[in-house]
Amino acid sequence: MHLDDKTLMAQFRQPHSKERAYTALIKKYQEKLYWHIRRIVVDHDDTNDVLQNLFIKVWNGLENFREDSQLYTWLYRIGTNESLSFLEQRKRKSANFSLSNGDNYLENKIKADTNFDPKKLEWKLQLAIQQLPEKQRVVFTLRYYDEMPYEQMSQVLGTSEGALKASYHHAAKKIEAYILKEAG
Repeated sequence: MHLDDKTLMAQFRQPHSKERAYTALIKKYQEKLYWHIRRIVVDHDDTNDVLQNLFIKVWNGLENFREDSQLYTWLYRIGTNESLSFLEQRKRKSANFSLSNGDNYLENKIKADTNFDPKKLEWKLQLAIQQLPEKQRVVFTLRYYDEMPYEQMSQVLGTSEGALKASYHHAAKKIEAYILKEAG
């Protein structure tokens, strides 16, 4: 049974239950955050690295979490920022990962998956998502996969709801065009 966020926060702030509350928080949100991060960074091992960094930041910052937003929103914001920072670091570190071929790197990661089948719609969708600009990719995954409301997305990304709706609309049109082009 998952504890509600207010109870988790109250327990985290008590020295005798801090570690137990943190473990419960991880159990409650780890899978959702894993898939959110995975859709951004693509690779399983990279996702685990980013997730680990996220939970370290959560441990270090949870004491100061003011509960102005939902805990879930705060965690997603950290996960999104950690994912984007990871991709930026990857771009800077690797001579092979220039701005022009950054998306190809993620596309190649998808194609390298042992289950990859270019004929299946879900793989075409993944490849189409990788063609999107970074912000549209994040907006699309939050809305399409996580079914996050625009109001909450606005808190996670620090962008107006109107801009997010426009980004999602443009992303959906680009994905539709990509899939139609691939189909024939």
